[in-house]
Amino acid sequence: MEGDVVEYRIDRGSGVPAYVQIVEQTERALRMGTLKVGDKLPTAREVVAATAINPNTVLRAYRDMEQAGLVELRRGLGTFVTRSLARPGAEDDSPLRAEITDWTARARAGGLERADVLALVTAALDAYDTAQHSDTPGDREQKEEDA
Repeated sequence: MEGDVVEYRIDRGSGVPAYVQIVEQTERALRMGTLKVGDKLPTAREVVAATAINPNTVLRAYRDMEQAGLVELRRGLGTFVTRSLARPGAEDDSPLRAEITDWTARARAGGLERADVLALVTAALDAYDTAQHSDTPGDREQKEEDA
């Protein structure tokens, strides 16, 4: 996928459907500022070649993102980002990003696997939200509870 901003990786053992993984990875890239408004997503054919998943799976993910207002499918041209999810502090050069990068390196050097790191961060967020009674907009779990 030369020249594309995002490369999708599918974890077949995660139990998460492949199309959801594509949506989540795209949302993550939008939050981190890796993907910006106007950027072109890889074609379905490129994603299929890189991940060996069904083309309909890719198309479902792209349709879901289009319905969410994140991307626009332009027939014959491709799929383009129409909205950013980036917030201050997520940029490559932000102090918060540097701190989390350093912490992650220490955690991995200490023998923690990806799932361990994610569990620690999730537990810390949960504890913070409980202590603050946070209704932070954008938290998927909070939105689902409110529905």
